[in-house]
Amino acid sequence: MSAELTAAWTARFGEEITAEETHGGLAVGVPSDHWVAALTFARDELGCGFFDWLTGVDELEEGFAVVVHVYSLERRHHLLVRTRVPREAPVLPTATGVYRGASWHERETFEMFGVVFEGHPHLVPLLLPDGFEGHPLRKDFVLAARVAKPWPGAKEPGESGHGAPSRRRVRPPGVPEEGTWAAAAEQGAAPRGAAGRRGEGRDRDA
Repeated sequence: MSAELTAAWTARFGEEITAEETHGGLAVGVPSDHWVAALTFARDELGCGFFDWLTGVDELEEGFAVVVHVYSLERRHHLLVRTRVPREAPVLPTATGVYRGASWHERETFEMFGVVFEGHPHLVPLLLPDGFEGHPLRKDFVLAARVAKPWPGAKEPGESGHGAPSRRRVRPPGVPEEGTWAAAAEQGAAPRGAAGRRGEGRDRDA
């Protein structure tokens, strides 16, 4: 089945696509300017009328990937369709004209990653409170909330009031060093780690 699907994609889009076999189906990568055409092809020609989900992936310097999972109830095969948009201008045509179920998924991806879906009928925040700034699923988003509120995980030895003396405290994920998170938030990027600064100090002393 995967070989047939790959042949169908190649016949339609030529060498501009990539395809690899997955469990139960196929994963296809397409250029962003073929995004709507690819989804329409999946629905109309490959029978993938069931829309499952759409989400984003932060790939740092490479930009943002947008991935859709659809399924064919008749042929019983899965299909992942993937494209990438640049970090500087993450814009992609909306998939709602092909799959109406993509509406809420695109709204979530818009607020969590900042990917703009052109033509979406109502591209407004879905989950975050009013006035929230930033896109929390981007890898450079500073988790300032972890500075204001202690990490809810297990305590270090000695912090419970008994037992061995406390080791050096480990900073929770997403929490920069004290005094640096505000500047990092203004710049839109997480601060460099302490190890990097210590290394710079040694270089200067040398």
